[in-house]
Amino acid sequence: MAEVVKMPKMSDTMTEGVIAKWHKKVGDKVNSGDLIAEVETDKATMDFESYQEGTILYIGPKEGEAVEIDAVIAVLGEEGEDYEALLKDGGSSSKESKSEDKSEDKEEAKSESSDKKEETEEEDDAADDVTAEDLGVTVITMPLLSDTMKEGVIAQWNFKVGDAIKSDDAIADVETDKATMEVTAYADGTLLYIGVEAGDAAQVNEIIAIVGPEGTDIKPLLNKKSSSSKSSSEDKKEEKTEDKKEDTSAKEESAESTSSSDDSRVKASPLARKIAKDKGIDLTQVKGSAEGGRIVKKDVEDFTPSAAASAPAKEASAPAASSEKTTISIPQYIGEERYTEKPVNQMRKTIARRLSESLFTAPHFYLTISLDMDNAMAARAQINEVAPVKVSFNDIVIKAVAVALKKHPAVNSSWQGDKVRYNEHTNIGVAIAVEDGLLVPVVRFADGKSLSHISAEVKDFAGKAKAKKLQPSDWEGSTFTVSNLGMFGIDEFTSIINSPDGAILSVGAIQQVPVVKNGAVVAGNVMKVTLGCDHRVVDGATGAAFLQTVKSLIESPIRLLA
Repeated sequence: MAEVVKMPKMSDTMTEGVIAKWHKKVGDKVNSGDLIAEVETDKATMDFESYQEGTILYIGPKEGEAVEIDAVIAVLGEEGEDYEALLKDGGSSSKESKSEDKSEDKEEAKSESSDKKEETEEEDDAADDVTAEDLGVTVITMPLLSDTMKEGVIAQWNFKVGDAIKSDDAIADVETDKATMEVTAYADGTLLYIGVEAGDAAQVNEIIAIVGPEGTDIKPLLNKKSSSSKSSSEDKKEEKTEDKKEDTSAKEESAESTSSSDDSRVKASPLARKIAKDKGIDLTQVKGSAEGGRIVKKDVEDFTPSAAASAPAKEASAPAASSEKTTISIPQYIGEERYTEKPVNQMRKTIARRLSESLFTAPHFYLTISLDMDNAMAARAQINEVAPVKVSFNDIVIKAVAVALKKHPAVNSSWQGDKVRYNEHTNIGVAIAVEDGLLVPVVRFADGKSLSHISAEVKDFAGKAKAKKLQPSDWEGSTFTVSNLGMFGIDEFTSIINSPDGAILSVGAIQQVPVVKNGAVVAGNVMKVTLGCDHRVVDGATGAAFLQTVKSLIESPIRLLA
């Protein structure tokens, strides 16, 4: 009789697996124990052996596809046997789900139909309302002047109601979350309405002004909702986007100028500033034609360098005077924004999920202490003269942590929801960086192992991790974790707890710094370690006492050999 083959759970954190490779195809004979596929889990790529015998009648997922745990991936049975009914039975739950989805879809469809009717009625009512186009006016809304902006404050209005406005006039200065920038009118006419007083804030897309023919009655427009203003502002969307860039460019130009008499104080529109910058024109030499002598686009385009521009050249032979103007020309650099996106692999998905759960579930706090490494350095040199395997400082830390946990069982604990588990064994997880992320194999019963034994295990784990050959038994069951970035020159750092552990130790680099010994300042070797604690099981005093024990063991490493 045909049997289904389901995606197995190959690790304690696995929720889905990717079929890395099929070793069998439909029609092949399979015996119990035969390798039928390779499955990429969140920790490693592992062999998947069949526990059934028969002919492969069906293969579901293709190579590279992700499959949830317990989902059907293949069917084994007698050659020619009908397996369709088996697949349907296996997917009964999904049928029910689909039926429920259909029911929900019907309800949503009814709701959408009702909503559409209401929207139609609202649109019919709105059809009678006057629009900005009907009145021949332009509605000016608060523009989006930065990617994080939600509202802007009107720093000052440059015009008042009744003033004549030109399309490139800056009618107001707006203070955003990043800078104070100008808002351009984009329309010729009379300023008919100001909706926000100077000093007040307005939300993005909120009406702040209306420009149109003098004497236009805009009361019907103001009584409407902001939807009409949106349609008017959308007509100018592309133009506004370009001018926002020009505005930003002009502001940057102003900020970069170091001369006390540069053109940043000249009244000019953002577009005029950009054109002047591109053409290398000094705005202080341009005469503005707009109100108050403000320089606009036309003024810059019509500008012709006069004899005044050549005057400095005639005086070039004379000594430079303190009042002489200096213009710094900064070349324009145009770059290209590019990026590459890659699909997230199973390991990175699990790292993101588990660390997020840990950080946002367990209340973290951190304790840092400095260790005098002089004795540890001397002891390591002597040990490595006779040890069969070279011992690292990380091996010494692992051993010291394991011994200290025996004296401080509260740190060797984990939160279980309605109870706290105090582990009597010391299984130390060792964080190992690999190409795709981070793996944490476990040195079991580390307190009872020699430094050479610990060193050999860690080296073996590192090789397996990089070759993706770690097995679930290698990474499951830690009670405490050590993460070391000292080999990368990191002085100190904090780590997210490897759930369900109650704590994690972050180990920094050994630094040669001045220290005080016997009342004298001498060169010393110091290493900082930081203990990250789950406050649900470890209190501050408990964590501090644990660190003091670790400190005493590492500073007197002979105690680790007893």
